Amino acid sequence: MKIIRPKILNNFPGLVCGMSTTDGGVSEGKFGLNLSFNVQDSETSVKENRKRFFSLLGILESQVAFTQQKHTSNIAAVGHAGLNENCDALHTNSKNVFLAISIADCTPVLLYDKKQRVAAGIHAGWRGAAHRISEKMIKEMQIIYGSNVEDIIAFIGPAAGKCCYEVEAEVAEQFPKECSSKKENGKYLLDVKSVNMMQLLENGVLNSNIEMNQDCTIHNTIYHSFRRDGNQSGRMFAIIGMKE
Repeated sequence: MKIIRPKILNNFPGLVCGMSTTDGGVSEGKFGLNLSFNVQDSETSVKENRKRFFSLLGILESQVAFTQQKHTSNIAAVGHAGLNENCDALHTNSKNVFLAISIADCTPVLLYDKKQRVAAGIHAGWRGAAHRISEKMIKEMQIIYGSNVEDIIAFIGPAAGKCCYEVEAEVAEQFPKECSSKKENGKYLLDVKSVNMMQLLENGVLNSNIEMNQDCTIHNTIYHSFRRDGNQSGRMFAIIGMKE
């Protein structure tokens, strides 16, 4: 099973961090290692896929906090596992609570305050990025936990890339001009990863503390992609949390 493990978050004792791919599952066809019950995959397969993925990370599903994502900028503080409704980002300073962000093209952003020991996971597609969800998370960590931005480590994971992610003009116009390029058909290629990185940098996160994965989920079939596969697309999880 191939798991994306951020190098920048590798060396913190007790920190669990990783993102699934399509590899290593039991689901049929393009579903591969699908981890979502909300797509056209069998419940039995999803349960086995989750068991395999969480086991490889060394955690239990009963320790995982999930998001009911709606492409909002809503953020929730969590102290225990379970489903969190109508939010696209979670943060915690509780041990043995692992945050799961569901991904199939939108940008996952994982944060870790190495001093206060706070973990955060963000589902930051273009709608969340337009509402500056990464910036909101940084500010919330400062207010709630007293985080110093210079202590925050960030991973921006595989997502729809600037090579493939086509949007209408009214979407591109919501972001800095350097984050999009116009095509001959009048549409734009949008770099949502860079939008999120700019928000982190503008709020004081050090460039040396940010790792951005360059993989594009649309053209790289090791990842699930809703843009590419539509209803035949599974979902991946980006996970972050701290063991006791």
